[in-house]
Amino acid sequence: MTTDKEAYITQEGYERLKKELEDLKNNKRKEIANRIQEAKELGDLSENAEYAEAKNEQAFIEGRVIQLENLLKNVTIIESNKTPLNKNIVQVGSVIELKTGNRNQTYTIVGSNEADPESGKISNESPLGQAFLGRKIGEQVEVAIPAGKVTYTITNIK
Repeated sequence: MTTDKEAYITQEGYERLKKELEDLKNNKRKEIANRIQEAKELGDLSENAEYAEAKNEQAFIEGRVIQLENLLKNVTIIESNKTPLNKNIVQVGSVIELKTGNRNQTYTIVGSNEADPESGKISNESPLGQAFLGRKIGEQVEVAIPAGKVTYTITNIK
């Protein structure tokens, strides 16, 4: 997967991906090379399940290394610890407080690589994230979901 598409990521996410890449290059590659060597020593490679499995894992690891290298080349780091350029407009990196019905919710708008809806991190590319981008405090935003439409009111942007 090679792409020159710019991705948004927090500093924390950047460090996590960098650490994963280093682990793949410095540890996993060596582990898989050792597994392949051990499997070769077992004899006939055409009927050697350990060898085939190790080669498949090696291909996966190399693919992930390429993916991470391309991703890290094209990231824009979101400075979440700084005040957004305009805290009255929702943008990538904004923490937004919403009201829908009698429920209050808080979301952080992040890049798609860090999205984790269960922890309140929604992607700027998701339908929900896209609906909020460029909006202001006090605006009502209607979002279509599988169960129908939900109206959110933006109560605060941090």
